[in-house]
Amino acid sequence: MELALAHPALKAFMCGSLSGTCSTLLFQPLDLVKTRLQTLQNTMKPGAPKVGMMTVLIQVIRTESFLGLWKGVSPLALLSLSLPLSTLPLSSHSLPLSSHSLSLSSHSLSVLILYLSPVFLRCIPGVGIYFSTFYSLKQHYFQEGRAPNAGEAVLLGAGARAVAGVCMLPVTVIKTRFESGRYNYVSVLGALKSVCETEGPRALFSGLTATLLRDAPFSGIYVMFYSQAKRSLPPEVSSSPYAPLGNFGCGVMAGVLASVVTQPADVVKTHIQVSPAHWTTKDAIRYIYTEHGLRGFFRGAVPRSLRRTLMAAMAWTVYEQLMARMGLKS
Repeated sequence: MELALAHPALKAFMCGSLSGTCSTLLFQPLDLVKTRLQTLQNTMKPGAPKVGMMTVLIQVIRTESFLGLWKGVSPLALLSLSLPLSTLPLSSHSLPLSSHSLSLSSHSLSVLILYLSPVFLRCIPGVGIYFSTFYSLKQHYFQEGRAPNAGEAVLLGAGARAVAGVCMLPVTVIKTRFESGRYNYVSVLGALKSVCETEGPRALFSGLTATLLRDAPFSGIYVMFYSQAKRSLPPEVSSSPYAPLGNFGCGVMAGVLASVVTQPADVVKTHIQVSPAHWTTKDAIRYIYTEHGLRGFFRGAVPRSLRRTLMAAMAWTVYEQLMARMGLKS
């Protein structure tokens, strides 16, 4: 009843957050492999053999276990999404290895905050903010139900992603560092404290320009191709039980195109955020080009394209189905 009475933008936030949770759980390993591939450039010696996606994947499994592919996504964090605080396991046998820093007498809320992973802290509210902003902008500027044209779709997608990107950038920085394997952070709060003490709060917003150059164009291009592809679907497909499958196919096509266009900005962003030297966007671009040439800007393109494409396609498909069940037009 409360959900039915909620503001439409809040419903969009809830639907977006749920869709983001599903897609994040499935495709997080690809993001970790992508980050490792991109940061591997800094430690490779000249003339060293190339390292591919499968090599990194196998190395992570061998050295960090299979669950290492979901680094930052702890079982307790998953459990805490659905269980009340009183049911969280507090015995020394049920806590992860890093739990030695916890006192068993600590309040349950402290346990929850400590183990909320950077991946979930970024993706769940981040996707929710994106979809609620997108819905609000669309309702405000297209009140008569008119579908946006290609140019307007680009602006809608880019604007919504820019808002979400700026709001979630500090957590994005921590998430990228967790995945890089270069930092021995124990928790999200510990990582935030360490960055602020050693590098200053400014470091939490490192890579802002590169992030916006990556995320805003990706979302804009994605929404444009996705909306145009959906319109080209035959009416018998759009109105059939297989409509979600058709929408997913449109999302995959749009995601591939958007990922390729924005790959260089993603590489630059990763280098800036994992470097403690406060690189600027120009510094990162110069380093990548000098050390690896133009090919360096496309390192990690395969795992990133797979993840972004499948994650966006699933997120949009789940979001639209949830919105339809709530009686709202996405």
